[in-house]
Amino acid sequence: MSAILTLDGLTVGLPRGADRPHAMQDVSLELNAGEIVCVVGESGSGKSMTANAIMRLLPTGVAIERGRILFEGRDIATAGEAEMRRIRGAGIAMIFQEPMTALNPLRSIGDQIGEMLGIHTDLGKRAIAARVQELLVEVQIPEPERAAKAYPHELSGGQRQRAMIAMALALDPKVLIADEPTTALDVTTQAQILKLIRELQARKGTAVLFITHDFGVVAEIADRVMVMQHGLVVEQGEPETVLNHPSHPYTRQLIAAVPALKPPPPRPLSDEAILTIENVSKTYRTGGFLGRGQRITHAVKDVTLTLPKGATLGIVGESGSGKSTLARCIIRLIDPDTGAIRLNGEDLTKLSRAEMRARSRHIQMVFQDPFASLNPRRKAGDLVAQGLVVNGMPRRQALERARELFGLVGLDPAAVDRYPHEFSGGQRQRIGLARALALEPDVLVADEPVSALDVSVQAQVLKLLADLRERLGLSIVFITHDLRVAAQVCDLIAVMKNGEVVEAGTVAEVFGQRRHPYTQALLASIPGQGFGTTEATRESAEVS
Repeated sequence: MSAILTLDGLTVGLPRGADRPHAMQDVSLELNAGEIVCVVGESGSGKSMTANAIMRLLPTGVAIERGRILFEGRDIATAGEAEMRRIRGAGIAMIFQEPMTALNPLRSIGDQIGEMLGIHTDLGKRAIAARVQELLVEVQIPEPERAAKAYPHELSGGQRQRAMIAMALALDPKVLIADEPTTALDVTTQAQILKLIRELQARKGTAVLFITHDFGVVAEIADRVMVMQHGLVVEQGEPETVLNHPSHPYTRQLIAAVPALKPPPPRPLSDEAILTIENVSKTYRTGGFLGRGQRITHAVKDVTLTLPKGATLGIVGESGSGKSTLARCIIRLIDPDTGAIRLNGEDLTKLSRAEMRARSRHIQMVFQDPFASLNPRRKAGDLVAQGLVVNGMPRRQALERARELFGLVGLDPAAVDRYPHEFSGGQRQRIGLARALALEPDVLVADEPVSALDVSVQAQVLKLLADLRERLGLSIVFITHDLRVAAQVCDLIAVMKNGEVVEAGTVAEVFGQRRHPYTQALLASIPGQGFGTTEATRESAEVS
C-alpha cells in the first residue's frame, strides 16, 4: 500500500539561542489511507511541531532545514504559499488543541464552517448553508440549526471541538491531523469525540495523524504509534508492542507514569473532621427582563460532605457538574446561597469579608491554570511571598521563606528572581503550590491542578502533593475529571452531576461498587480500559 503522506528525514531548525538547535530531527513516518497513527510525547517533544511542519504553519524563525514531506507523491516541503493554501483544508486538514482560541469569537459557527466552502468551492450561499447543516449533523452536534447561529462562547467545550471537526472535514480531506483534540475534555465527551473520529475515518477512508500525550487514547484508537522525545523519534510500532513491551527507556518512563485505575490500599482515616460542608447550594440567574425569560442554573444543590483531618477528598464530575463552583464556595471566592461550611468547627459562611481574609491563611487554593493565576509582571519569589507580606511578615524575611518553599516543592531556590513565563507548565504549578503553602494552611483546595500537564510531570506533582500531605499534615480537597488520578491520590470520592452529589464513599467503594448509573458511565468512558490497570502492564513498562 502506497502512503498518502510520508515524512522523510524531516528536520526543523530553531532560532539561534534556543535550548536546542532543532525542534525535530530526521523524523520519518508513513501514513496510509484509512489508518490512524498516534504521535506521543511530552511538551517539547516535537509532536505538535511535526503537525505544524506538515501544514507549513511554522512560527517566525523556525524553518525546515532538510528532508521531505510527500503528500500524494508531491514534496510540499518546498511548495509555495499559494499551493499550500489550496492543500490546506482540501487535502490536509487540522483539528487544533484549543477550539476556543482557534475559532473566531466574533463570528458564528456556521459562518466559520461556511467560509471553508466559500473559499474552496463554487457553491452558492444556500448550498453552503445546507452543507453546513449536514456537517453539524455528521459530527453529532445537538440542535444543528441553533448551533450554526451560535458563537463559540455559547457552545460547550465538546461542542466547540465537534465544530472544529466539522470545519476540518468540510472539504473531505485525504489527511486529518488532530493535535491533542481531547486533552481538556471530560472523560465522557472525550470518549464521544474519539468514537466520532474513528467512525468518520472508517466511513471516509481518511488518514489520521493523532497527536496526544494520553496513552489511554493511544490504546483506544491507534493503528500504529510513534513516540517522540526532544525532537527525535525514539520508538514506533504496533500499539500492542509499544504499550505492553516498550523498548526505549523514555517510552517505559511515560507508561510507568500513567496512573493505574486500580486504587492503592486504603490509608487509615482520622475520626476528626477538619472541613464539613452542610447542605450547601448555589444558584445562578442570568438573562431575562423583569423576571421574564430568566435562566436559572442550580450550580450546587444541597451538597453535604466531610473531609477528615489529613485525608484527601476527591470531587469528580464533568464540566458543569458543579465541582469548581463548590470549590469556590469553600474558600468564599463566591458566597453560597444556603448551607454551612465549617473549618475546624467555625462556619465560614457567617464571616464578613474582613474576617474571611483573616481566616484565609487556614484554607488556600491551587488553581487549574498556573499561568493565568500568576501575575506575569511579578517575579515568582514575590508571588510566593505576597501572602506573607500581607499578613505582616517583613519583605526580606518573606522572600527568604519563599526560597525555602521553592526547595520544598522541588524548585531551585535561586529561581525566585525569574518571571512566570520562564518556567515550564509543571514548574508553574509548583509555584502555585508554594504560594498556597506559604501561609501553612490546614486545608488545600486543588482545582484540576494536573489536568494540563504531561503524564510524567503530572506524576511528579501528584507525588509532591502526597509527600506534602504526609510531611505537613495537609488535608486536601482535590477537584478533577480524571478518574485515573482520583483513584491514586484520593482517600474519599464524591461524584457530582448537575450540582448534586450522586455517589460518595471511599475510593474502593465508589470504583468497585459503582452504584449510580452516572458513575458507571464515567468509569466506562475512560479510554484504554485495559491499559495501565494491571500491575503486569506497569512492571513491563518499568523493566522492559
